[in-house]
Amino acid sequence: MILAQTTEKMSLMPDWLNPEVLLSGLTPTVVAILCLILFAESSIFPVLPGDSLLFTAGLFIAGGQIDAPLWLVCVLATLAAIIGNVLGYGIGWKVGPKLFKPDSKFFKPEYVENTHAFLEKHGPKAVVLARFVPFVRTFITWIAGAGKMSPKKYFTYTVLGGILWAAGLIVLGSLLGNIPFIKNNVDAIFILIVLVSVLPIVFEYLKSRREKKRAAAEGPVEDPAEVTQRIPRVDG
Repeated sequence: MILAQTTEKMSLMPDWLNPEVLLSGLTPTVVAILCLILFAESSIFPVLPGDSLLFTAGLFIAGGQIDAPLWLVCVLATLAAIIGNVLGYGIGWKVGPKLFKPDSKFFKPEYVENTHAFLEKHGPKAVVLARFVPFVRTFITWIAGAGKMSPKKYFTYTVLGGILWAAGLIVLGSLLGNIPFIKNNVDAIFILIVLVSVLPIVFEYLKSRREKKRAAAEGPVEDPAEVTQRIPRVDG
């Protein structure tokens, strides 16, 4: 009954991505499917229901439909998400230079350069927040690799993002999933999560645009040494 009431509200998902279908069966199989989907969505295949799947997994663990310790599923799901991001980064690192060529209409080198500059400046926030944004969480791994983002910085924050996303949503589902309002509005809640996650990135983008416009309006700042050289010397 709980299973049906929970999943019938996930109307945005097609039947073949419905968490009720994906998380039904023997516990080892269900956990394996969960980890495989998280790995794929974190590396190569963006059209997967990672958010709702994690939340529903937590709900099912709390309700007994998934007969496994909460901590174990959190660890396995987090590892799958992190390993997926490592693969995506490696794909971008190796394949990126071949895709982004000067004569390409869609994969222009300046896109990588601009993204590299953005990630170097806002990388930690971008990598962590991207975990909660469908599609973006897949593509940012490729872009980070193609833009040669610092591996140390990338792996540090992709681990943090993986823990907050995978383990965080599973725990959230186990704690809040049985609250009637949340259980009956799963789709709306995840849309809200996406919007909240995107806002900081949008604000940073708008701030960067304002700074560029202000710099362009003020004109280039002259070097004091050059100005001094242009002043006529008066010999006493």
